[in-house]
Amino acid sequence: MNIEDPINIAGKTFESRLIVGTGRYKDSYDAYSTIRNSGCEIVTLAVGRIKIGKKNSIEEELIDILDWKKLWILPNTAGARTAEEAIKLALLGRELTKQIGQPENNFVKLEVISDSQYLLPDPIGTLNAATFLIKKGFIVLPYINADPILAEHLQDIGCSSIMPLGSPIGSGQGIKNLSNIEIIIQKSKVPIIIDAGIGTSSDATLALEMGASAVLINTALAKASNPQVMAQAMNLAVKAGRKAYLAGRAPRFEGGYASPTSIKDIDLY
Repeated sequence: MNIEDPINIAGKTFESRLIVGTGRYKDSYDAYSTIRNSGCEIVTLAVGRIKIGKKNSIEEELIDILDWKKLWILPNTAGARTAEEAIKLALLGRELTKQIGQPENNFVKLEVISDSQYLLPDPIGTLNAATFLIKKGFIVLPYINADPILAEHLQDIGCSSIMPLGSPIGSGQGIKNLSNIEIIIQKSKVPIIIDAGIGTSSDATLALEMGASAVLINTALAKASNPQVMAQAMNLAVKAGRKAYLAGRAPRFEGGYASPTSIKDIDLY
């Protein structure tokens, strides 16, 4: 068994199962050094915050300082409230991938969030946008609530991965939708990437132990007291979780407890 097995998304393989977001850092150097320490190979950027040639945001600065020969960019449609807005941002993201030297990159993390209070993804808008973008040749990775039926529909129309939230975005509450996520993983035909809610390394480990293919982490890194050290912790956590999943845990014993060796079984003389 190859324990260091890569993740395969639409025919593209990656050694790291940790995807890193670029929002909420104090500055671009903080984001850059965190990404370096994480060992990730995929970095997601919000297309709506980027204007090539300008440096008014951390994302714009990262475009210039990250090594895109070693990192794969995952444009995301954060900020889109409707399917139409998400489609527009996805098309801009495709142009961005060309400008940084990845013309073959058609990946997009699809986010449609009409709920401004809880930032929960819109299932109908997501499904509609995904349908359109897949027809346009995009590799669509939709961000959704942990809804097994929606996940199945999105796989059926051709999504290359499903990204259910573990708990509300930015909450750091960990994985609160365990039962639904387990169902999604069990029924999946594509990689399942847990996105949103992961607060610390144990959450990341649990996600991979459950059988998730990867995790996407942003706030837990950006808002840690030491983002660079937390990035190292997440790197190790994801590897540990994946190895534990592949190894297969010992079965839980519900009928009682293992008993110590009886004194009568020990030869004292």
